[in-house]
Amino acid sequence: RDVLSVDILVWSELPMGAGLGSSAAYAVCLAAALLTACGAISCPLKEEESTARWMEEELALINKWAFQGEWVMHGNPSGVDNAVGTWGGALRYQSGKITPLKRVPMLRILLTNTKVPRSTKVLVAGVKEKMLKFPAIMKPVLDSIDAISQECQSALEAMPADPSPEHYPVLEELFDINQHHLNVIGAGHPSLDRLCRVTVSHGLHSKLTGAGGGGCGITLLRPDTSPLAVEAAKRDLCACGFECWETRIGAPGVMLHSSSSLPTNLLCLLTAS
Repeated sequence: RDVLSVDILVWSELPMGAGLGSSAAYAVCLAAALLTACGAISCPLKEEESTARWMEEELALINKWAFQGEWVMHGNPSGVDNAVGTWGGALRYQSGKITPLKRVPMLRILLTNTKVPRSTKVLVAGVKEKMLKFPAIMKPVLDSIDAISQECQSALEAMPADPSPEHYPVLEELFDINQHHLNVIGAGHPSLDRLCRVTVSHGLHSKLTGAGGGGCGITLLRPDTSPLAVEAAKRDLCACGFECWETRIGAPGVMLHSSSSLPTNLLCLLTAS
């Protein structure tokens, strides 16, 4: 059906343009809202529920349209960001193929924005130039990065839903090795090196996320990491001029929320608009 003219209000607790997939999140939410409004997919929310998710075939349609939104914004997207935003959890991306991981625990992380702007296009071009200049050196590094991701997938799928501290050493080592490799291929930045130095001084392990060259890094937090240690790390990172948030990875994807499930500050924002 036709949809009447609408105003779209976008609200986020995370910064845009920092390599966190905010454009894909926007595209997924917009596609879900418009498809629901025009009756192309059902409204899954029952009267007594606070949140609900769509059926698998409806999620596939949301993802398809969200990918078109990513084309508008980026020109040549991989499709992985909108897929994660649609289905949630964790996905493996290789050579254009996206495979959902079978079972992923919710992992606590510290997300840090270095506030250093970067261009994905420039960074990708730099890596490509190194590949052409030193193929015999760079290919083994990229093969090792692929092996790291496979090892990480195996470790995640072997972890229980509520992992204990002894499940973390392998992931921490993989974080460290991956970060070194990303520096080798040219995706690193002094700000990210500083982030890693600060967190390791608190016994924590970090790596860049997104395109690199600045942007954001993630720090793995064990279940037994004390709140005091986390606060001390956040304080030192903020002293570097960075921004920090404590969050989790492995959450569900796009959902429909009732107004009663929304935070009070967001409800005030919506009411004011």
